[in-house]
Amino acid sequence: MGLARYDVVPVGKQWGVRHDDQINGEYSTKEAAFESATAAASMAIHLGHEVHISVPSNENSGAASKAF
Repeated sequence: MGLARYDVVPVGKQWGVRHDDQINGEYSTKEAAFESATAAASMAIHLGHEVHISVPSNENSGAASKAF
């Protein structure tokens, strides 16, 4: 099977999850985006894929971290 990669990324003042070069969702918190990524990753694991999830620290999170 392949690699399923999920990256939590800032999208303006919100957060999204990048997967297969597409950003999905508009989440108000980084934690909500992470929860969405883990749900998708769980399905990918069930299908036999290797999974990587990336979440930036507050130091590297861009515009969204400065919105609070």
